[in-house]
Amino acid sequence: MRPMKIHLCSEVVRDLDFRSQCAFARAAGYDGLEVAPFTLSPDPTRLAAREIRELRIVAEGEGTPVAGLHWLLAAPAGLSVTATDPTIFAATCEAGRRLVDLCAGLGGAYLVHGSPGQRQLKPGREDEGRARAAAYFAAMADAAGAAGLRYVIEPLARLDTGFVNSVDEALDLIAEIGSPALATMIDCYAASANGEDIPALLDRWLPSGAIFHIHFNDDDRRGPGQGGLAFAPIVAALNAHGYAGAAAVEPFVYEPDGPASAARAIGYLRGLEAALASGSGA
Repeated sequence: MRPMKIHLCSEVVRDLDFRSQCAFARAAGYDGLEVAPFTLSPDPTRLAAREIRELRIVAEGEGTPVAGLHWLLAAPAGLSVTATDPTIFAATCEAGRRLVDLCAGLGGAYLVHGSPGQRQLKPGREDEGRARAAAYFAAMADAAGAAGLRYVIEPLARLDTGFVNSVDEALDLIAEIGSPALATMIDCYAASANGEDIPALLDRWLPSGAIFHIHFNDDDRRGPGQGGLAFAPIVAALNAHGYAGAAAVEPFVYEPDGPASAARAIGYLRGLEAALASGSGA
């Protein structure tokens, strides 16, 4: 069994400066950082090429490369992929393109598009909002494809948004757009909140190659192993299908704090991998 590449979502340790985030992630046992752009700047879409280059040098110098970006469009405020206002929508598309450039400049390979606050459907104008979002993702597919990156549409919990809540819905949207630069993923918290059996979900979709990425978080929004989800079957399913894609730890509630939550999570997941490799289970 080859250990998965597991990255740390940077907002978990956002109280540290960027160099310290990288050093912490490496020391804790992570393979890299999955960066939330809003942690870099009040407007990460306006970072200069020099600033981006310096961040990449820091990450790679610390032995913690940037794997990709996630939690997109949170800054600057007011962006939305479902916006019916043409000015807001145009600004959102421009911000998305700049985030693709940011990801490429940092050395990342993918952008994970979750961001429930920036994909809400306006009551009575749901169809228009969905059409706007499809146009946005088509534009991002073009930008990501040109940069050699993947743009990942993340199914989210129905409690958080009514737009794209399942792998099926994400794949339908990707098929509609028809770009190989688009992909989808599984977020453990979101799938659990929607009542899905995660090992069964993996068994269904991994053989087809449809799943590009995994977010590890528990059903109570804390780190993996701190809630009610059984992660041993999830790790076993990933291993059984030879999953070689990226994964990241993304709790939303940090207990007792961000660094401790992150350190516990990677130790727990690596422990499950070791138990599986030894044949002892978990």
